[in-house]
Amino acid sequence: MSEVAPYARLTEAQLLNRLHPEEGLFICESMKVIRVALAHGMVPVSFLCEEKHLAAVPLCGVPVYTAPRKVLCELTGYELTRGVLCAMRRPPLPRVGEVLRTARRVAVLDTVVNSENTGAIFRAAASLGMDGVLLTRTCCDPLNRRACRVSMGTVFQLPWTFLDSYAQLKDNGFSVVAMALTERSLPVDDPSLKHVDKMAVVLGTEGDGLSESVVGRADYVVRIPMQRGVDSLNVAAAAAVAFWELGKPPSAPA
Repeated sequence: MSEVAPYARLTEAQLLNRLHPEEGLFICESMKVIRVALAHGMVPVSFLCEEKHLAAVPLCGVPVYTAPRKVLCELTGYELTRGVLCAMRRPPLPRVGEVLRTARRVAVLDTVVNSENTGAIFRAAASLGMDGVLLTRTCCDPLNRRACRVSMGTVFQLPWTFLDSYAQLKDNGFSVVAMALTERSLPVDDPSLKHVDKMAVVLGTEGDGLSESVVGRADYVVRIPMQRGVDSLNVAAAAAVAFWELGKPPSAPA
């Protein structure tokens, strides 16, 4: 059935529809996340749910398809975590300058490819002082089904878009703070960081971290001090620590 193709046959890439982005869709999972999406202006196309969750589906004037759990698992190819899916229109993305215009603290994800890490970073960014998120085009799509779910809907609350050049940060007055282990890395609570007016906190890919070129061009290189011989944290955990410390408003120089 073409009506349920977004849930059954279309891949993430096909849902994205790069050739016709105005026709792009994404799949939102769980009623809690769906409600956040709707509250922030996302446009539903249809719902797919277990029969027992039918009463929880909001009346949005769009089709609602339902079936037993076993049938839905066969249709989608995975277990529905909360029993409800919603196909939604992809919103137009803002320009980088729009995200940065009123921001003081932003997160930058560079080649972060795991959807659950992406969702967790968005949740940390929203709760710990970041004003927006920028991603290189090598990152996981924040509207990926798992990323949306793990973010608990914060992908709809924070402004975000894709970054094509680090020069865009400098052009908008941002200091680039690269999270990396190098000889010149400062502790994340170093006093000099507290006076930075506009800060872009950059986090690298899960395996290798940030490239040497990104680290070399950064205004500051920052590390999270480790104990017991542990060399690093998972990128989502590191993001939460960094955002907690660096997301505080800048203080005036002494």
